[in-house]
Amino acid sequence: MEETRAKGLPLHTRVLKPRTWANRVFAIVYLCAILALLYHHLIAVLHSTSMVPLFILLADAVLAFMWATSQTFRMCPTERRVFIEHLQHYVKQSDYPGLDVFICTADPYKEPPMCVVNTALSVMAYDYPPEKLSVYVSDDGGSQLTLFAFIEAARFATHWLPYCRKNKILERCPEAYFRSSPSWSPETAQIKMMYESMRARVENVVKRGSILPDYITNEAESEAFSRWADGFTPQDHPAVVLLEADRDKDITGHTMPNLVYASREKNMNLPHHFKAGALNVLLRVSATMTNAPIVLTLDSDMYSNDSQTPLCALCFILDPCIDSKLGFVQFPQMFYGINKNDTYGAESKHSEIVLNGMDGLVGPTYIGTGCFFRRQVFLGGSSPQLNPDLLVSKSIKSKEVLALAHHVAGCNYENQTSWGSKMGFRYGSLVEDLYTGYRLHCEGWKSIFCNPKRPAFLGKAPINLNDMLNQTVRWCVGLLEVAFCKHSPITFGARSINLLTGLCYGHMALWPISSIPITIYAFLPQLALLKCASIFPKASDPWFFLRLFLFLGAYGQNCLEFMLSGGSIQRWWNDQRVWMMRGLSSMIFGLAEYLLKTIGISTFGFSVTNKTVEEEQSKRYDQGLFEFGVSSPLLLPMTTAAIINFISFLWGIAQVFTQGSLEGILLQMFLAGFATVNCWPIYEAILLRTDGGKIPVKLTLISIILAWALYLTSSIAF
Repeated sequence: MEETRAKGLPLHTRVLKPRTWANRVFAIVYLCAILALLYHHLIAVLHSTSMVPLFILLADAVLAFMWATSQTFRMCPTERRVFIEHLQHYVKQSDYPGLDVFICTADPYKEPPMCVVNTALSVMAYDYPPEKLSVYVSDDGGSQLTLFAFIEAARFATHWLPYCRKNKILERCPEAYFRSSPSWSPETAQIKMMYESMRARVENVVKRGSILPDYITNEAESEAFSRWADGFTPQDHPAVVLLEADRDKDITGHTMPNLVYASREKNMNLPHHFKAGALNVLLRVSATMTNAPIVLTLDSDMYSNDSQTPLCALCFILDPCIDSKLGFVQFPQMFYGINKNDTYGAESKHSEIVLNGMDGLVGPTYIGTGCFFRRQVFLGGSSPQLNPDLLVSKSIKSKEVLALAHHVAGCNYENQTSWGSKMGFRYGSLVEDLYTGYRLHCEGWKSIFCNPKRPAFLGKAPINLNDMLNQTVRWCVGLLEVAFCKHSPITFGARSINLLTGLCYGHMALWPISSIPITIYAFLPQLALLKCASIFPKASDPWFFLRLFLFLGAYGQNCLEFMLSGGSIQRWWNDQRVWMMRGLSSMIFGLAEYLLKTIGISTFGFSVTNKTVEEEQSKRYDQGLFEFGVSSPLLLPMTTAAIINFISFLWGIAQVFTQGSLEGILLQMFLAGFATVNCWPIYEAILLRTDGGKIPVKLTLISIILAWALYLTSSIAF
């Protein structure tokens, strides 16, 4: 083996992105321009009695901070490549480490059980020794519907796994495989018929809300479901072993992976910490059953798109030359079903820029899904019964193992322990993923970003604006909890990790404050224009050109990076438009919610993102139409801003024709025109659309009243 390694067969390579030096030079020039502008603003504030210069200074100071911290992602961006074919020279397949996969779900109506089933089946079919593979499904809703779906999935898996193995298919997710129109054969037709039968049974059960008696086909299922008939819930039996590797075989006689359904105990008087709490229960339950040294976490709708993904992770984890403090390997979060122009910016090219940039420092943060962890990063200081190096020799169905699993899943187990603070997934933020990754980095662990050509995981792209905005509100509250906790990235993080990584986390944690400059620039210059007041330099003033350079420089860099990452102009335009929509809606509400929560007036609860898709919504999404058809307060600020910008732009044009001069109001006209172009979907939803995605009349009327109120009160400032 040593001789083979000497021949130079690397498991992976790492290179610095070629545009790094150009980014550094541009950052220096742009920073000088920012400092000059802030100095100019400060002088204006000191020599003015109006509040307008102060608001402009505040907006540009926040933009300057966000831009400066974003440059930390561009200082050492790296790209990696793995060589799975070399792995055989380092380790035999029989010596692969065990792999435990965690999948979390919470609501069978918002997260359809068939979606979770497809995710589980896709990882059960990995090109990995089945006896070393275990899939744990956490059902925080404790639903008999979800359990029924997985009993059906376990039965179907005995046919699906050998079919995948025999035909060497790439897409191991049944739904994705049959959606891709595979070549027809009698065997394919048969397996598809089995899948459709399973799906019909599961969806029928979900629709009815209960299990049909004739769907219980054997004694084991009858015993499992008798719990509900007797008034029990799955929380009374937190772990149900559906498949056991040592005993269950597929139709060809091959070993099956372990499949375990888990539903933790909850108490209304004790915090259960949402997804982080569910993952910690899975950590403990799996430690009592299989205790695999590698743990993969997946969202319920994020199926595996490449059966060799675990081998990619092993190329880093098993490399003897890699840093011993490597804690996790993160894969990108990517989506299928994105329409032509990516209406809601789901492609998220900029997230790859963030992860590649952090990979050049101590590594990317944890993004909640598609991440392979070393178990020891979570259980380093745990009790002997949860030792990360303990070998589990007993059957996972044995009374001793199930009793211990029940014990560690109890809602009182974490009392007076370090779970959530020094062990496991970390508590204290609604964005438990980023906070966990951040705290692990603070403790000295490192990470790696692996972005293979074929996406490792794919999820369903969001097609509903209201759901997307509500999810962003939760993110914003969670991010601000990280920003202002005692382990704040700007202070504690910069000292514990390093300055650049601390600023990376600071940029992400303070992302919601972007709503401040977005809101100011969406309203203030436009209201001034309506009052015939000029608040920006004239077109002949050198400061005018400095502002123009800063605007074009920031947007130009953003667009160029998006294009170099494989995006298109139209997709970039929608991406920046969605950023502004979030800034005028969910970021504002998230910031307000956090402030209210801080002073004890309001508390934010976790809301499961709705993953169901209505047919009409899907059609409108395919047409590239925004979905506004909900009377949500989140839509009020952006609708009000759209109305004010449109009227002010028309008023500015009228001023040009009546006064014959554009020089004094050019920048204000530009901002109003830029916003008006971006707000076209809103005008379309107010005036032109008649479908279910149009903006409700009630919301439009309220927005008009708010716009009028802002116009009247603006007399104080101008």
